[in-house]
Amino acid sequence: MVSFPLILVADVSGHGVPAALIAAMTNVAMQSVVSCAHDPRAVLLGLNRILFGQPRDQFVTAAYLFIDTQNYKARYSAAGHPPLLLSRAGKLQRIESNGLVFGVMPETDYPIHDMPISPRDRFLLYTDGVIEPQNARGESFGDRKLDQVVRKNQSYSPSELADQVLSEIRLWQPASMAQQDDITLIVIDVT
Repeated sequence: MVSFPLILVADVSGHGVPAALIAAMTNVAMQSVVSCAHDPRAVLLGLNRILFGQPRDQFVTAAYLFIDTQNYKARYSAAGHPPLLLSRAGKLQRIESNGLVFGVMPETDYPIHDMPISPRDRFLLYTDGVIEPQNARGESFGDRKLDQVVRKNQSYSPSELADQVLSEIRLWQPASMAQQDDITLIVIDVT
């Protein structure tokens, strides 16, 4: 049996026990759609169906990446989530393939972006907590700053790059400002 890497990053709006319960439900729901793991659209549709009907003030965004190492391709889709970053041959590309956040409508579409993969490709999946922190002037860290950090540190290992991004966010945000949102960042290298 061949195993394929599949990565789901989800972000629940809000904080505390209600958000934690929805996050736990999302984790359990993922187990029920794992049989269609090769099809990001089916995975996200299944998760949306399960999560539809949750409290209207609790929304879930998600990004799903399936890497087919046998056929050298990746499949990506998202539900209201920040774009996937693909670093290839020194160039950084934003992959946007988004449908609605989970729970808004019982049936919606989640378009798929298929792409070939090559050794030395690098994928970054992250939550909005990476790009939303503000500096003392009220400017968000944003996509442009994230791109700069990723480009400048392309030679770093995945863990070193993740540490550098987090370090840059801490430098950007004044120590007097509390972190408002959780941060998830996953760096994946194709070897």
